[in-house]
Parts: sequence; structure tokens; C-alpha cells
Amino acid sequence: MNPIRNYVTLIGNIGSQTKITEFDNGQRVARFQLATPKSLRKNNGRYTATVEWHRLFAWGNMAQFIEKYGEKGKKVAIHGRMVQRTYLSHDGKQRSLKEVEVRQIIGL
Repeated sequence: MNPIRNYVTLIGNIGSQTKITEFDNGQRVARFQLATPKSLRKNNGRYTATVEWHRLFAWGNMAQFIEKYGEKGKKVAIHGRMVQRTYLSHDGKQRSLKEVEVRQIIGL
């Protein structure tokens, strides 16, 4: 059996206020976005800075920690795994998106 190799490590700034959802069974999930800087080299040889945005979520104790300490703008390193999920939009269409499930977070 092959070990799971779905690991993601990102370093960036929390780009949105954390949204907490609490379910009927008491489980909590925290959702937020992370902005990671990226440099691109243009055809003229000069570099330009851009930002990539990532959707992240965390469950349980990790969600509580992020809710308490993960304010917008804070620089963090996260370790987690990529998850693809589908959902129904408000207009009834099925959508798909990729998110990172946070397993560890470190404030920098």
C-alpha cells in the first residue's frame, strides 16, 4: 500500500476574516482565504509581483485556534492536504472547487 502523498505547505497572509460554521452535532469548521505572493518574469526581463489566493478550512480544535488567533493580515505557514468538493450553488447548479484542509498552522 502506498503512503498518502497529498500534502500542501503554504506561506502567506490570511486574506479574509475567518467564517465559522457550527453544525447541529456540535462540530465547527473555520473557512478563510490565504494570499501567497508570487513573482513573475515578464518578456522584458523585469519581474512583477502578483498574489495567488487559496481557500482553506479547518475542523474542531484547529478551527477554534484559527478563530481566536487567525486575524486578517497575519502571516502564517500552513500544512495540510488538498480536497476537492462539489456543492449546489444558489441558482441550483453543481459547482466544484479545491480547498486546503489545514492540519497545522504556525504564526510567523
